[in-house]
Amino acid sequence: MTTTSSTRSASRVLRSRRVVTPTGEVAADVVIAGGRITDVAPYGSVTGSPVEDLGELALLPGLVDTHVHINEPGRTAWEGFPSATRAAAAGGVTTLIDMPLNSIPPTTTVNALHAKQDSARGRVYVDVGFWGGAVPGNLNDLEPLYRAGVFGFKSFLSPSGVDEFPHLTREQLDESLAELARLDALAIIHAEAPEVLDAAPQRAGRAYADFLASRPDAAEAVAVTELLDAARETGARVHVLHVSSAEVLPLLAKARADGIRASAETCPHYLTLAAEQVPEGDTAFKCCPPIRSESNRDLLWDGLRGGDFVAVVSDHSPCTVDLKRLEEGDFALAWGGIASLQLGLPAIWTEARRRGHSLADVVGWMATGPARFAGLRRKGLIAPGRDADLVAFDAEAAFVVDPAGLHHRNPVTPYAGRELTGVVRTTWLRGVPVDLDGPPAGELLERDAS
Repeated sequence: MTTTSSTRSASRVLRSRRVVTPTGEVAADVVIAGGRITDVAPYGSVTGSPVEDLGELALLPGLVDTHVHINEPGRTAWEGFPSATRAAAAGGVTTLIDMPLNSIPPTTTVNALHAKQDSARGRVYVDVGFWGGAVPGNLNDLEPLYRAGVFGFKSFLSPSGVDEFPHLTREQLDESLAELARLDALAIIHAEAPEVLDAAPQRAGRAYADFLASRPDAAEAVAVTELLDAARETGARVHVLHVSSAEVLPLLAKARADGIRASAETCPHYLTLAAEQVPEGDTAFKCCPPIRSESNRDLLWDGLRGGDFVAVVSDHSPCTVDLKRLEEGDFALAWGGIASLQLGLPAIWTEARRRGHSLADVVGWMATGPARFAGLRRKGLIAPGRDADLVAFDAEAAFVVDPAGLHHRNPVTPYAGRELTGVVRTTWLRGVPVDLDGPPAGELLERDAS
């Protein structure tokens, strides 16, 4: 991983009785110098350096969110680099990777990547990297983009919702994956089958059940089957984005057993919300693929527990309030996307704790796993040599979600009014507390080509 600027701190110690390390929770002194962790020492053993004692506050590695739509340049009324990265820092996310679509231009050429980097430079409160896009007609752009430092390439197998980022046909998918296999580049895929979506009943209105019927489980299962067949033929590394249907999990498990390089992620809204809970006309809950049933949610948790997912990431996908059609409540017309960058950690911790999971589990899903998946070698762990990206987390404190307290640009959330457990007290980036009212100190990241 390389960076395009630097912020460094003097030697200091963060002390906590609940430091979440790769071996679990321990009482420890975390020593920081030069912006990195230099030691994880026994609790109270370090002297001679300034010490901040966090007591019973848990100390976590900064979360890594590899699925964020920032939409800048071009759709800054939807979101932007300052607002998104403030929300990230407020939610304990210290590294994110921006998706290539919803910005204008989309990140499908090197010039477009440079435009996005220019828009972000000096305006981010956390570290930010970039995905490229693989779309019809840009096959010759993939290698230059990869050499320019994108972390991999996103494609859709069904319409994306924006005209600038069309989806791939099966023939185009095969061509794209063959090229990415040659580069040994990661393909990250929105997998819903257009033929299944086209055949599903399409009913306008306020009934969530009608919207859910329009995007059935089969849309994901058919698309994932097609993707895995293409991966088998080309040898490409493929990653299925935002899995909402548990029906795809056995498909992925069999593919991995057959030697296909396939991984998957899911999102907080699929693990914490359920179709049965969606109020009539509350289009804040609309996303694609959709939030499914409580029984499906339980199966996703089973998959998470069993190692079927390498990451839990936000798919932060905001839009302007008017595009959510909150007054009409028509699920067919509303923009599909959930903005949860600031709330992912408490949302997951609330549900994980209820299901008997530990903070170490949550860190594995939301920090260590996504860092490893994206190749972010200095992120995601509290260990010597890692960046001192850290979070003081009050795991026992409860709060009620108030949209007015969210930092992303358009404060629409399906979590409004919901009580969650877990409050981020401080976020450090390379050992320096993030000041949301001060100058941004985040860096732009490029894929490590070494």
